[in-house]
Amino acid sequence: MTAHHRGTPIPDPKPRQSQRLTDNHGRPITYLRLAITDRCNLRCRYCMPTGGVDFVPHAEVLSFEELERLVRLLSALGVSKIRITGGEPFARRGCLPFMRRLRDIATVRSLHVTTNGVETGRHLDELAELGIAGINLSLDTLDRDRFKQITRRDQLQEVLATFKGCIERSLPLKINAVVLEDTTDKEILTLADLSRLHPLSMRFIEKMPFSGENCGRPRTTIPLRERLHALFPAMMPVVGAPSSTARLFAIPGFAGTIGLIEGNSRRFCATCNKIRITPTGMLKTCLYDNGVLDLKGMLRSGANDRDLTEAVQAVVACRYSDGLETEANCTRSIAPTMASIGG
Repeated sequence: MTAHHRGTPIPDPKPRQSQRLTDNHGRPITYLRLAITDRCNLRCRYCMPTGGVDFVPHAEVLSFEELERLVRLLSALGVSKIRITGGEPFARRGCLPFMRRLRDIATVRSLHVTTNGVETGRHLDELAELGIAGINLSLDTLDRDRFKQITRRDQLQEVLATFKGCIERSLPLKINAVVLEDTTDKEILTLADLSRLHPLSMRFIEKMPFSGENCGRPRTTIPLRERLHALFPAMMPVVGAPSSTARLFAIPGFAGTIGLIEGNSRRFCATCNKIRITPTGMLKTCLYDNGVLDLKGMLRSGANDRDLTEAVQAVVACRYSDGLETEANCTRSIAPTMASIGG
C-alpha cells in the first residue's frame, strides 16, 4: 500500500535505476532552475505588466515536499546544480529551511540562488553557513530615481545593503542587469565599475519578451554585444564553462569580469544544459516553450517515481534544437511574466 503525506504519495522505496538525463541533441541536462514562488516584492517593468499580475493561489504552488521530491529524482538522473528562483525566493516563508534540506542531498553538488536583494540581507549569515555556491543579485541601476522607475518600488537601499553584505562576507556574487531600450551608456559604465572594484561578475542581459504584455517585435536597438565592445574596447574573452549562458570578459585593472547574456539572441543554445520548473510545477525544457510536462498534475494524481522519471526523460528527448525553433513552434498572443516562469 502507498502511504500519503499532505496529498502526495511517498516515493517508491526502490525506483528503477535510470540513465543520465540527455536530450535528443546529445546535450546532458545537469542544471535545474527551480522557481519556488511567483510572488515578488518588486514590480520590474520588464518582468510584469503595468497593472501587475494576479499571483497564483498558494494551493496551486508546489509544496516544499513536492519540490524536494522532484529534486531528488532529477539529481539521481545527473542534475547536480540547483538554482532557487522566483518571483523572489525569499518572499516565500520557509525558503532557507528548504534550501538546507536540498543541500543535504548528496547528489546536489552546488546550490545557488537568484534574488532581487530586497529581503536577502538578513539571510546572508545563514547563506554563508549553508555554503551557498553562488548568489545572483538583480540590480539594473545604481540611481535611486531610475531604480524606482524600473522596479516601481523605492527599495534600492535595501538591495545595496545586500550587495555590501555579500562583499563583506566574500560570498560568491554575480550581478545581473537587464539592459533596456532606455538604459544609458553611463548606467552601464557605472554598473561595470562594481566589477572593477570587487571580484564579482557584472553581467549585462538582453531584454527578453516576458513582461506579460502583448507579444510583438521588440524595438530595434544597437546589439548589446556591440555596445559593450564600444564601451570597453580593452575587454578580452575569458574561457568559461562550456554550458555557461554568459560570455565573460576581463578588462585590465578590473578585480572581476564583465558578462554578456544574449538570452534574446539565443547564442548559447547549442550547449544548453538546463531545465526549469515553474512555481505551479510545469516543466520547461526551454525558456521559450509553453511548458512541456505538468509535474504538479502527476504528483497530485499519485504518480510514482518511475512514472515521473520516464515522463521527464520522454519530454527531454523531444527538445527543440534552440530557443528560436522553440519560439516558432510555441506561439502565443500574450507573453508570460518572468515571475510566472521563474527568473
